[in-house]
Amino acid sequence: MRSIRTLLVPVFLAVAAWGVPAPAGAQVAVGVNITIPPPPLPVYEQPAIPAIGYIWTPGYWAWGPDGYYWVPGVWVEPPEVGFLWTPAWWGWDNGLYLFHAGYWGPHVGFYGGINYGFGYTGVGFVGGEWRGGAFFYNRSVMNVSVTNVTNVYTRTVVVNNNRASFNGGEGGVSARPTPQEEAAEHEHHMAPLEAQTQHRELASQNRENFASENHGRPAIAATRNAGDFSSRSAIPARAAGGEYHAPAMSPKEARVASTPENEANPNEGYRPFTPPNNANKGENNSANEDKGRPSGNNTFNESKDKPGAAPQSRPNNSNASRPAPRKVSPPKKQQKPPKEEREPKGKGR
Repeated sequence: MRSIRTLLVPVFLAVAAWGVPAPAGAQVAVGVNITIPPPPLPVYEQPAIPAIGYIWTPGYWAWGPDGYYWVPGVWVEPPEVGFLWTPAWWGWDNGLYLFHAGYWGPHVGFYGGINYGFGYTGVGFVGGEWRGGAFFYNRSVMNVSVTNVTNVYTRTVVVNNNRASFNGGEGGVSARPTPQEEAAEHEHHMAPLEAQTQHRELASQNRENFASENHGRPAIAATRNAGDFSSRSAIPARAAGGEYHAPAMSPKEARVASTPENEANPNEGYRPFTPPNNANKGENNSANEDKGRPSGNNTFNESKDKPGAAPQSRPNNSNASRPAPRKVSPPKKQQKPPKEEREPKGKGR
């Protein structure tokens, strides 16, 4: 397999939701703090694999100046033999939704417990595995039904059908990193490939990919080849993952400027992310005990997911996904500008 050099992707998340993968620890790129959650994950089918050795990278919602837009899932040739993809994800932290960039590495790290499908059940990756210098595909969840792919096996995958696209907050996934995921986060990582970066940039230029246009059901949900959005390669979503609610504010209003409270060293470009603490919250207790592993009794088959199924909500703070209300200052008595009310630290997490 050809070697592809690592790209140092600048942290310009004000324009696009990619960042350089963190060398260690669960980290989040600084620059985009959003007060509205991304839409649920759409329901779509996986295109056929283009060639042996390619690995599936699931689609996700990214943020741009015009709001959330869908980056289609795509098959990608990994940068090195033995490397796997850890998907990008959104995490809720103290009233804000923060973006975590995806990366390549020898093991799959924490990606918020998000069930992206096609082997990405929320913990690890069960769509395939490296055996020596060859990648073998689990055809129970991978679309490798072509005669030239012989490195296959069949293993049943049991997951739930939660379509939530973020971790924490109201309606989000309640999951914390497993010991294996924490260990993986301290390994050597590689940034998204040039093909992935260009793929995302092209997606941001297509108005049909924006949630404001497609209402959570993108016309191009997945594609066989990176950057190829033509009908011969692209596949539309079969359904939105849940009911779409248009934001009550503009994208500019939904973005919170960085402050000393939420900004890290600009030379580092990252700051630690604290997973939601649900240790004392009834139902979520069990989610912590199994360390975020997906549950359910349905054999995974993306084509059989329930269209329009709303993501499972969690008994967290009902105001978590909405911007905090502002105080109305009494006339001629308020000496200081009104300040935005914020939830007490740890509430709803």
